[in-house]
Amino acid sequence: MIEYLPLVVAVGACLALALQFVDDRADLFVTRVALSAFGDYVGENETRRKAQRDRMRAAHVAGTTHRVYASRTLLYAAVLGVAGGVIGVYAAGGLLAALDVGEAALREALPAQLGFLAGVARLADLGLGRLFVLLLVASATVGAGLALGVYVGRWQLLDQRAAARAAEIDATLPRTVAFMYALSRSGMAFPRVMDTLAENEAVYGEAATELSVAVRDMNAFGTDALTALQRISRRTPSDDLSDFSENLASVLGTGQSVSTFLKDQYERYQAEAEAKQEQYLELLSTFAEAYVTALVAGPLFFITILVVIGLVLQDTMPLLRVVVYLGVPLGTFGFVVYVDSVTQGVGGTETVAESSLDDPNTPSVTGVRNATDGSGDRGDPPRFDGGTATGSGSDGVDASGAGANRWTESRERLRIYDRLRWVRRLIASPAETVLASPRTVFLVAVPVAVVGLLVFAFPITLGTPVEMADQVDGPIVAATAFALAAYAVAYEFGKRRVRRIESAVPDFLDRLASVNEAGTAVVGSVRRVADSNLEALTADLRRTRRDVDWGADVATALRRLERRVRSPMMSRAVALVTNAMRASGDVGPVLRIAADESRATWSLRRERRQVMLTYLIVIYISFFVFLGIIAALSVSFIPAIETAAVPETGGGSLPAAGTGASLGGGGITDGIAEINAAAYEQLFFHAATVQAICSGLVAGQLGEGSVRDGVKHVVALLALTLVSFVAIGVV
Repeated sequence: MIEYLPLVVAVGACLALALQFVDDRADLFVTRVALSAFGDYVGENETRRKAQRDRMRAAHVAGTTHRVYASRTLLYAAVLGVAGGVIGVYAAGGLLAALDVGEAALREALPAQLGFLAGVARLADLGLGRLFVLLLVASATVGAGLALGVYVGRWQLLDQRAAARAAEIDATLPRTVAFMYALSRSGMAFPRVMDTLAENEAVYGEAATELSVAVRDMNAFGTDALTALQRISRRTPSDDLSDFSENLASVLGTGQSVSTFLKDQYERYQAEAEAKQEQYLELLSTFAEAYVTALVAGPLFFITILVVIGLVLQDTMPLLRVVVYLGVPLGTFGFVVYVDSVTQGVGGTETVAESSLDDPNTPSVTGVRNATDGSGDRGDPPRFDGGTATGSGSDGVDASGAGANRWTESRERLRIYDRLRWVRRLIASPAETVLASPRTVFLVAVPVAVVGLLVFAFPITLGTPVEMADQVDGPIVAATAFALAAYAVAYEFGKRRVRRIESAVPDFLDRLASVNEAGTAVVGSVRRVADSNLEALTADLRRTRRDVDWGADVATALRRLERRVRSPMMSRAVALVTNAMRASGDVGPVLRIAADESRATWSLRRERRQVMLTYLIVIYISFFVFLGIIAALSVSFIPAIETAAVPETGGGSLPAAGTGASLGGGGITDGIAEINAAAYEQLFFHAATVQAICSGLVAGQLGEGSVRDGVKHVVALLALTLVSFVAIGVV
């Protein structure tokens, strides 16, 4: 066994590197070894170091330095290169051992067309010198290839992340500029605008995250705003943000009005958004046409030709299986990944994390609480929170201590109440609570589908592989459709709810702005708007009014509204309004800006859905054509070919068979009699199923920007496939 010791050491070194991903101590050890071996080398070339640092900054690599990242990269390349060299020697040795069967045996085992490959068996007869050269070449090739691949791959990964961040920054920059303009319009100083933006980077996305680096430089290192923005301009991977940062730095340096500049940038981005939307829709239409041509019509044509050849000339079943089980899924996967990379950050779906519970100690906004508007609305009622009372009780004990105890008890009761929130919500509205988590619904549906599969598909009668697969493929497709349908219902339930709410957000902000501009304080504005009809948002706004009536300040009530709604558009609006109230009580202009931004976003989404509806119909029609031709092959073509072969066994002859009698008796019908029709019908069903899944996912990616949106299309197409093949008697 000693001859395998180098191989064991090589594999152990690879596993040691992998251990760092699951153990912090191993990660620290790898870092120390890397710095000891390569720490000084990576900093010698200043030009290379600067270029690599720029790539790390563009990718926003956090938690590590250039010296650590570059040293670990070299360590990975060195270890895997050496390990690859050792593995290459053993791989070459294993190949020689496998070829030690003789050239004649290989030539006999291979088809006649591939007989020339039997010549590789001569490698086993090499002399010692040539064998040494062969092993050396194999070792150097595998080792150098692996080392170079790891080194280049680690740095190329940063470039990929930088490109993805650039797309996200470009997509979120317009709303980030709108946020900055609105806060500046409310009278907030520019440094405070930047601080507020950094505080809300989770809401405003990657552009806010990039600009928050400038805030860190200003607050942590004392860098002036001009220098910090110029650094952002040099380091960001986004050309749009680079230009914006450079222009903003110029405005700050010349003393011009920042608010006017931000207004111009906001209007420019609004105009550009419409132009980009048109280009984006044209790109999607091109992708849709390419998919229908290359991955629907193309495989259908190829399958039809192979079926005809297989029935009348020679067996093409292996090649058909490659097309159905590998070609179409891999082609669709590559297509979806490519479309997602090209359209990343443009018109895609948005998600927002659920906000954490509000801190009961959150300070109120100055001038908002206990205010009375000019229309005669009463101010906030007194807040009964078990607070401090004056005087003392009848027993001489300071009432402040009793109030503190009551407050502690209330906090404990509230904590228990919050822990039971999910249970109470489940009891009050079980359907809505369950549907609120699509992943949970899917995890519950999968065991149910498996149980149903075991009940209806088993036991399986033993037979040929085709016969055994024929007993379970229909139930498997039905179980898959059931599990995906459960997920699709939950996902669409939540998405449509958010969509209905977001459609009312622009009207909500417009009405709030109108009431505030009429002279009503923010508290009164919220109460007035909550009394109006805002469709899906009405119930949540009335809860917000009750929060205010029971003593919550407007900022806290709006944050609770955001937590209940869980909509990206509402999150941006709440962040803007609550921060604008800190600067001024006159938030009408800020609300107008937020309303315009929300309306523009909603209009672009609606336009995309309307335009892409045409191409969704095209994808559905192309699938119907695919399904119809596959069904025709199963119902008409194969039975007709089998019928044409029947006279062969009965002593009669057909013109087609007689034509080829001199070549072997029955002509083309010689091969027809041996065709396994059940195998072809089963393959057709599998092809339709695979195409249903692929077409559904592509429809979701193109139509709504995510494969999750395609799950409902997958369910619909799978159901149609099952019904069709049950009707023709294949399933």
